[in-house]
Amino acid sequence: MQNTPAAAVLMWTRASVVAAEKTPAVKVTRVGTQASVAGPAANFTGSVRVDAPFQGAAPARVGGATVTFEPGARTAWHTHPLGQTLIVTSGAGRVQQWNGPVQEIRAGDTVWIPPGVKHWHGAAPTTAMAHIAIAENLDGKVVEWMEKVSDGQYGKLP
Repeated sequence: MQNTPAAAVLMWTRASVVAAEKTPAVKVTRVGTQASVAGPAANFTGSVRVDAPFQGAAPARVGGATVTFEPGARTAWHTHPLGQTLIVTSGAGRVQQWNGPVQEIRAGDTVWIPPGVKHWHGAAPTTAMAHIAIAENLDGKVVEWMEKVSDGQYGKLP
């Protein structure tokens, strides 16, 4: 092939096509294409719905879902090996770490739970709450579920 501007453009075009074939495509998951799932009774108290779960493809470790808690509903105590971020999207709720005070959370709040911190989160007693939960997996593990939160623990405000 000659060393001309046209030859250079042709080589660049071929290289771009090969690179594009190796580049993963952006993935859009349309709302309503995944069924809602009830939060398992072993891990939740009350009515909880999990929507739009997502998991990044390796080497990514991030995953999450939108979780909606009806009034009084909550998770069991649990930990995350690499921590968890909650973005409260509607309503009002509560979060507590082991031996810490119950804290109220509201739409617009962001909550960071550090790695290995035992905690729970859920709706307020009279108001539903939804959040986006984001966590990373470590060696295939995202969460370790523990005992349920008692009514006394849930109702204890500072």
